[in-house]
Amino acid sequence: MDLEFPLRSVPLLRSAAVLLFGALVLTGCGDSDDSKDDRSQGAPAASGTGSGPDTKAFPATVDSGGAKVTIPAAPKKIVSLAPTATEMLYAIGAGGQVTAVDDQSNFPANAPKTKLSGFKPNVEAISNYTPDLVVTTDDTDGVVAALNKLRIPVVLTPAAKTFDDSYAQLNTLGAATGHSREAGEVATRMKSDIAAVVAATPKPAKPLTYFHELDNTLFTSTSKTFIGQVYAQFGLRNIADEADKSGSGYPQLSAEALVQSDPDLIFLADAGGGGQSAETVAKRPGWDRLKAVRGGGVVALDDDIASRWGPRVVDLVRAVADAVTRAGAAKG
Repeated sequence: MDLEFPLRSVPLLRSAAVLLFGALVLTGCGDSDDSKDDRSQGAPAASGTGSGPDTKAFPATVDSGGAKVTIPAAPKKIVSLAPTATEMLYAIGAGGQVTAVDDQSNFPANAPKTKLSGFKPNVEAISNYTPDLVVTTDDTDGVVAALNKLRIPVVLTPAAKTFDDSYAQLNTLGAATGHSREAGEVATRMKSDIAAVVAATPKPAKPLTYFHELDNTLFTSTSKTFIGQVYAQFGLRNIADEADKSGSGYPQLSAEALVQSDPDLIFLADAGGGGQSAETVAKRPGWDRLKAVRGGGVVALDDDIASRWGPRVVDLVRAVADAVTRAGAAKG
């Protein structure tokens, strides 16, 4: 999980919700000894390697979380400390340049996963991989300045708030790795696929309501978050919006408030690591009376896809589309 998405895998259940997105879900701290052990095993064969980078595009100056960073030459040894960034790098054909990824980067399966942590970055452990580019979500513990002192450029890819943020990050990573053309193609394909799915999904006469569960203590995300925008594509109404008094985007609902709201759909972003399902939800006090539970509207989402904002967000959109279609048909 990224819990970067603040999907992030969730922004890690409750902390994913808070960190999110934060979301988007990296735990543990890599140390130099561990990283050497991982490296000695050799990186697995990479998928999504594509063609080689466009070396003529360098030096390249790109956005890094609102700042600018210059990459002097096409990177040959990239370290990714963010699951979403890892997915993006492979999707744009830069997988062959990736030499190490963090402990939460589990897609694609053959990415060179290590004990490095994006939540608690260890500069010594990172530098043991002799990277010429590091990609991460946040400047945690001053990691950017520390790596810059070692003359290692860092590109920040903060948790996306909009679809456009996701497309922009793909293009940023494309420019940073020498794969601008491929990145543009991936972004264009994402836009097209999402638009097609939304257009093909029947819209209920009356907008459906929903609850997006980050963890079983009822932390959730509102319409102002990235995940909220996914649901908004289908005209869904978020029952948590009014509960977000602080404006964080990630309020915690009470069981009473949720039961009273009685949503048409409940999306579980804690189905994998959190162990939640339609069956466990139905056993919660009072939940057996909910429309979503009685009508088969409890949807178990892939934790990772529901907390990341890379190319696989198209799969999330499809999952939501299927749920909306079923719920609409059930309502007649």
